[in-house]
Amino acid sequence: MAGFSTYNTTNLTRTSLWSNQLKDILEDDLLGMRWVEMITDFPDGDTINIPSVGQMEAMNYEEGQAIRYTALDTGNFQFTISKYKQSATYVTRKLMQDSFYMARVQAMFVPKMRRAIAKVMETDILATGPNGQTSASSNTINGAKHRFVGSGPNETITVDDFANMLYALKKANVPATQLVGIVDPSVENLFNKQTNLVNFTNPNPNWTSIIETGIASDMRFSRNIMGVDIYVSQNLKQNTASETIDGVTAAAGVNNIFFSAASDLIPIIGLVRQPVQVDYEFNKDRQRDEWVTTCRYDFALYRPENFVTILTDTDQVYV
Repeated sequence: MAGFSTYNTTNLTRTSLWSNQLKDILEDDLLGMRWVEMITDFPDGDTINIPSVGQMEAMNYEEGQAIRYTALDTGNFQFTISKYKQSATYVTRKLMQDSFYMARVQAMFVPKMRRAIAKVMETDILATGPNGQTSASSNTINGAKHRFVGSGPNETITVDDFANMLYALKKANVPATQLVGIVDPSVENLFNKQTNLVNFTNPNPNWTSIIETGIASDMRFSRNIMGVDIYVSQNLKQNTASETIDGVTAAAGVNNIFFSAASDLIPIIGLVRQPVQVDYEFNKDRQRDEWVTTCRYDFALYRPENFVTILTDTDQVYV
């Protein structure tokens, strides 16, 4: 008498099983917007002019001679909104009827479109400073370099580079308060490999806790370096070609950025003319639901004297 087995009941066994669970991707933290000074007196149009004034001049005076009168140097900073972004998708009515997962996927559309635009805004913010500088140039201000290649082996970063960065800011009269650095994960990797961190027989007392946890937690270094709060981001500007500054070339360079985030000193200004806006409609001609998300904004380097870029190679992690 025949019973049930895998040999004679193939019609009762599903050959492929699909889970009710949907796997979502991991997303990185977005941190750039907190360090943008938003313009408040830009109610309309796409261009605003911000005048600037310099310092008065002091000269020698001799008794009995006529006083010489001088005017303040003046300038003009022009800011134009040029970025207009969109993210959009659709679902046909037939697919909504036939797909087991589509209703749940559809619920993700708006959050994911908002995230897509926020991600673009993040990369734009972190690229604003480097783009506002002159590439392949030290961008010298008051005799100090505001753009240079890391001085370590194979164009990696060193503590000396932090000292040079501080020197550049101080020469530009930037107060050493609320100093912020945003670096690539390859820079964090470099500091995690420092001898005093990984040498368990003779660790530096100031770094003993880092041996257990690593130097960064939640995208932020657990220790300041020369008074600078260090954050880690994968969204820094990557050079698409090699860049040579003062005879030193960064072949796979990433733009690590440093500045003071003190009030009235934030180097990047911006405006969101149209916040993220979602529009939805049913397209009867194509028989589908359509979602469109748009946003209009821009950012600019407003205080180049309060901005330093250190280029480092990112291909030295496994060397």
